[in-house]
Amino acid sequence: MLITLCYLYLWARWGRRPAALVRTTVRRLLATRCSFTFCGAAAQPRGARVCLSRGGRVFCVSESQPIDDLNKWALFLVSPLILEAEHIAFVTESVWVQGENSRRPSSSSDPIVKWSDCCLPLACRPGDPYQLIAKASVDDFSKLGVAFMEDRLQMANGLIPQKIVLHLQDSALKELKNQATNKPADVLQRSPVPAPEAEPDTGRMERAGDGASGNEPPQESDRGEGCVELCPLHLSSCHECLELENSTIESVKFASAENIPHLPYDPSGSLEGVADATCPEGEGRRVTITGKVPNILIYVGSDSQEALDRFQQVRSVLADCVDPDGYTLYLLSGDSARRDPWPESCLLLVLASREPVPKDLHQKFMAYLSQGGKVLGLSSSFTFAGFQVTNKDTLQETVQDLVFSKADQSQVKLSILSSGCVYEVGPGEQLSLGKLQGHLENEDKDRLIVQVPFGTRGGEAVLCQVHLELPPTSSIVQAEDFNLLKSSNVRRYEVLKEILTTLGLSCDTRQIPALTPLHLLLAAEEIREPLMQWLGKQVGPGGVIKSSKLSLKFVASCKSKEEVTPAAVPVVTDTTAFSSEHFNLDIYRQNLQTKQLGKVILLAEVASTTMDLLDGLMFEMPQEMGLIAIAVRQTQGKGRGRNAWLSPVGCALSTLLVRVPLRSLLGRRIPFVQHLMSLAVVEAVRSIPGYQDINLRVKWPNDIYYGDLMKLGGVLVNSTLMGETFYILIGCGFNVTNSNPTICINDLVAAYNREHGAALEPLRPDCLIARTVTALEQLMDRFQDGGPHAVLPLYYKYWVHSAQQVRLGSAEGPKAWIVGLDDSGFLQVHQEDGRVVTVHPDGNSFDMLRNLIVPKSQ
Repeated sequence: MLITLCYLYLWARWGRRPAALVRTTVRRLLATRCSFTFCGAAAQPRGARVCLSRGGRVFCVSESQPIDDLNKWALFLVSPLILEAEHIAFVTESVWVQGENSRRPSSSSDPIVKWSDCCLPLACRPGDPYQLIAKASVDDFSKLGVAFMEDRLQMANGLIPQKIVLHLQDSALKELKNQATNKPADVLQRSPVPAPEAEPDTGRMERAGDGASGNEPPQESDRGEGCVELCPLHLSSCHECLELENSTIESVKFASAENIPHLPYDPSGSLEGVADATCPEGEGRRVTITGKVPNILIYVGSDSQEALDRFQQVRSVLADCVDPDGYTLYLLSGDSARRDPWPESCLLLVLASREPVPKDLHQKFMAYLSQGGKVLGLSSSFTFAGFQVTNKDTLQETVQDLVFSKADQSQVKLSILSSGCVYEVGPGEQLSLGKLQGHLENEDKDRLIVQVPFGTRGGEAVLCQVHLELPPTSSIVQAEDFNLLKSSNVRRYEVLKEILTTLGLSCDTRQIPALTPLHLLLAAEEIREPLMQWLGKQVGPGGVIKSSKLSLKFVASCKSKEEVTPAAVPVVTDTTAFSSEHFNLDIYRQNLQTKQLGKVILLAEVASTTMDLLDGLMFEMPQEMGLIAIAVRQTQGKGRGRNAWLSPVGCALSTLLVRVPLRSLLGRRIPFVQHLMSLAVVEAVRSIPGYQDINLRVKWPNDIYYGDLMKLGGVLVNSTLMGETFYILIGCGFNVTNSNPTICINDLVAAYNREHGAALEPLRPDCLIARTVTALEQLMDRFQDGGPHAVLPLYYKYWVHSAQQVRLGSAEGPKAWIVGLDDSGFLQVHQEDGRVVTVHPDGNSFDMLRNLIVPKSQ
């Protein structure tokens, strides 16, 4: 215990750093027989020594205690329960709380920590308290512990953590594994009810047929009301799942999605046989911490083509909101809803049928709610609890102003597409509603979104009569309404994610994809031989070219698992087997019409940032071998200053190497480079025959805009002067096919088609990158021949600032009118006193929403 006393001294000495001290204490005492407990002060183990006390909760150290009744635990993953280095296993004890207490606000200003984001669940023991065995890294466990002490730890489905006990030895895990292996199929409670003796719910859904799932015989020994058989999904290598880095567990969500076979979309909506077809006996089980397979079921009524189209719309918007590796979205047909045991695997039931819900299905949906189910109604006639759906023809398919109240009582105001119906309370009804509410900003304050709790097991529904599922590009949206809806599109997603989070789903979709190797591609085959000869002279031992930012290792193929990090990236030189879903080399070649730029391509499916990929090559590669780095996705995209650039699939992402002689016309006016690149993006689109009226424009100093409404791209320029030459890296990213959450070029194309009855084809990132590089080379040549006046007429044709009135510095600053660009590429404004002021892009930014030119924060 001497070690323990030493660390107690450290706690007293450095008590202001709880996270670091928890982490250090746990790491140093892992090899001992000590047990660490986070709990309420009154619940601390006998003889425990308190290390930290905060707000009625303590972190204490005591002798290790065994787990009792191992045969009552049910495994989530039937696989080797192995603790990797620097990982620990622990037990979380929780109670189930209904209603408002389940979402009590934290007293801390720090962010909420989600239990499931920090650990991997291994087993559970239903009852009161509801117990979970999980494993986590020391760092993540420390994060959990501190969040518990500060009342910031959040669990799913109404669970409130009461105690966290550490640590379990490998021997206990092995015994747990043996207990689970040597008994019949385990069962988990549908939800952790306060006591196992609770009365059965009369509205419980019955199984169809013989009550079994798939080909497994029903087990009767341990089955009871409120229980559900684990429904498996195949894991081809559970051991690999368990060895994944804990930092990626957020995107893994209890199992590696890469190892789960694709479940094809079945128009019939039947779930029958899915589990059997995908889970050989003995493989791992992928479920939530309450035992449910993470399925979202979508009911759209009939099997007409219109209904199936509506299913695809709903499925698409939900897939944009929830963790794609954590949930599977299925169609629930009427027949399947009547026949299959779908409530056992359903985390959320989405009702998006525009037709009345048949009476028998309404009863089944209500029974699902009574068992603690969650329901989201999207423009559906489904209602209950005294609410009535009333038609208002004046609202049908019209854009309205909505005020939405969130769970924290803050409000979101947005433009929405109304279904034409509102919710009204029946005569004499007294309703208990949740905090989520949405009403129109009209005289009647028509109620369009309601949150309705139901039953005693935590069931609840959020019912909406606004088209949250429809994008602004939907065919039912009028052309004049597109701008209003698109301007509110980010807030539409904010509202939808707030609803889904309240219903218990995770909307944290910030998965970081693994970096991939680079592929060396050529736009012209005739430069292959001189390029390979040049590379042969430049590479060092092992085929490596090193720079200050990263090392590029040139390899013929990448069949073996080459490690890819932000600082070390393999480059595959053999292109015969190259293929990509998102980049077509032939299309790029057809649209690249340059003398030098963009000829040599470094392509990555996933890169940290393209701005770093050319660092080791930019000063040495011959000028005629124009170099460009292209990525399908970036994990650390860069913007001006400290800004980050979000880079999803569908965004055209590239960094282009350009050389400019110092004593040339452009070399003496380097700020023009960013203007030329922004202009090149617009010209790449609007110079295509038929696309000349697509409302794509440039905004000073380096942005690409839809009209003057929304940003859809930007440019970042880094220049280095060596001798008599500027070596310039031009980073560029603009949205081409990624419509959400803001806007993309294909949205503008679709809107133009609807408004003008045209049939313009959607565009591709690979095509537009090549056309942009071509346009840039042409603009640079014109500038070098004739200076700024050779390109400014085209620039002014496409920019958004003509005769724009602004204020300088702040909303009370001096009024001015934008004149244009000066000879160096800086913005000129004409003040009320007659003076012309020059505004430099490196020190200022343009706030389009408030018409302000303001100093940038450093």
